[in-house]
Amino acid sequence: MTNVTIQVEGISCNHCVNSIEGALKTLGAKGKVDLAGEKVTVDYDEGKLTIDAIKEAIEEQGYTVV
Repeated sequence: MTNVTIQVEGISCNHCVNSIEGALKTLGAKGKVDLAGEKVTVDYDEGKLTIDAIKEAIEEQGYTVV
């Protein structure tokens, strides 16, 4: 498993947290959102998923990956 922390703008409430974590779960990754720090820590299998796919999934939810 690979672990990465991504800075994300626009996270402001629990709905945001659920939206991002749900999108990552759909990809097969485990995401943990830090609401106050506007960061997402993601555990994923590098053999099955790319960082670009993770960023795209977050951006598709309406957030900006920095």
